[in-house]
Amino acid sequence: MPTPTLRFTRMFTYKGRREQGGCRLWRVPSRSCTRGAPVKACSLPAGTSRAMPELPRSGICCVFFLCGWLVSSHGTDAPGAVLEIDIETIDQAVTTAMAESNVLQKLAEAASKKQPGVKPIKGITGLKVKDLQPPEISLTFVPGTGLFMAVLTKITIAGRSFIGGNMEISLVANMTAKNKLSQADSGSPKFSVENCQIAIVSVKTNLPSSMLPKMVNKFLDSTLQKVMPGMLCPAVGAVLGLMNAKFDTMMAKIPFGALGSIQFTLLSPPIISQDFIELHLKPILQHQGGDPVDLPADPPALASLPPKTEPGTQIVLSANLLAGELTLLQASFDLNVTDNPALELPPLTTATLASLLPEVSESLPPSKPLVIELRVTKPPLVTIKEDKSLLHLFTTMEFLSGDPSDSRDPLFVLETHINLDTQFSVHEEKLHISVTLDRLYKMELSSSSVGPFDETPLKGFLADIIQVAYVPALNAALQEGMPLPYLFGLKYSHTEIRMSEGALVLNVRVK
Repeated sequence: MPTPTLRFTRMFTYKGRREQGGCRLWRVPSRSCTRGAPVKACSLPAGTSRAMPELPRSGICCVFFLCGWLVSSHGTDAPGAVLEIDIETIDQAVTTAMAESNVLQKLAEAASKKQPGVKPIKGITGLKVKDLQPPEISLTFVPGTGLFMAVLTKITIAGRSFIGGNMEISLVANMTAKNKLSQADSGSPKFSVENCQIAIVSVKTNLPSSMLPKMVNKFLDSTLQKVMPGMLCPAVGAVLGLMNAKFDTMMAKIPFGALGSIQFTLLSPPIISQDFIELHLKPILQHQGGDPVDLPADPPALASLPPKTEPGTQIVLSANLLAGELTLLQASFDLNVTDNPALELPPLTTATLASLLPEVSESLPPSKPLVIELRVTKPPLVTIKEDKSLLHLFTTMEFLSGDPSDSRDPLFVLETHINLDTQFSVHEEKLHISVTLDRLYKMELSSSSVGPFDETPLKGFLADIIQVAYVPALNAALQEGMPLPYLFGLKYSHTEIRMSEGALVLNVRVK
């Protein structure tokens, strides 16, 4: 039996995904195979098998090397956010753009004016657009290409006929345009018109019936076929230009309060299916001074996407994007905790510490006020499961005696890992997070000037302080909210939120 030959090809970042037969397919282009051929990762149905040739040892090593390279590179270029924009959202954005710009009326007025190089129509003078009804717009996605647009327009054109009377012709025109969606040189998504056609559906006139055949035919042949394409087809380009401006806004920097900014960039050209446009976005976070914020590598970015199960536009935000945004807020998570009777906690004094830590009680200053300086020392981490989301804060707690303004060395320092339950909501195009204490996950003594001791008795005491004093301070710091991707100027007023493995999923309905 001849030795089987293995052919290896270098693989690059994926361009998209689709579902087939219950399995997820990722499109991975390569240089030596069909571009966009799917790489399939799923189990075979029960009772079936696939014969595999026996590989030489060197071939097996190459397989493991290739798999390791693919996993590492895939994680690097996976998106931090994914938009799956449905047709209702695009339809609302196009309708809004038409209404806000009044583009058809402007073009109708322009068409009524005398154009250089255009001969007047014999037998008709003073031609102008008298009435233009709001268009009926129908949109559908063209998989792999872009957007098909059909616009039904009712228009009345008036003028004076050669017999000297006023002439009015009411007509219905159907414009169809196929529009390509690609990635512009600037990096933003971009619509462009590939072809535009006009069909006259019906014509009615106030001319005497004896004159209808000849006049209407002449008018259709010489006037409408000249005026209508020149009026309606530029309208498509104008509306798509407005949509492209909205795409540019989607890719622009968004202020993150006074702390910095976030910008979404397109990782790869848009993916168009029959149900939605899919945009893979890489977030760029910067502090106010311009220093970048690195997203955590763990948890990884979106290596796979949750299925789209509901109508509407689906926005998938990775857990590490949320962690990166919280890193911008990290400085506001620090807190000095002092004694406050309103908190209904045991007195924050060295006497309270002595009662909890008898082995070092003699080394503690007697009956001094206690200050706990809580500092977040590592970037926050966010983990998301289908039924639970946690914010992980890694902090130091320095215990100091005396007045808070005194300069002194700490009695001891604890390193802690705090787990906080997170709840999400959307208000005014921002994602809001509120937290409650899940548990003080880990606590260990880092240094001590009063001698060694077992820190375990402090755990309940510190958990109460975190819940009563620290959690309200965190929620106050979080109340500003985090900017969401710009969605063509549409509101996030009807948004449902669910959690998926490693991601937060927003379903936005346009109503």
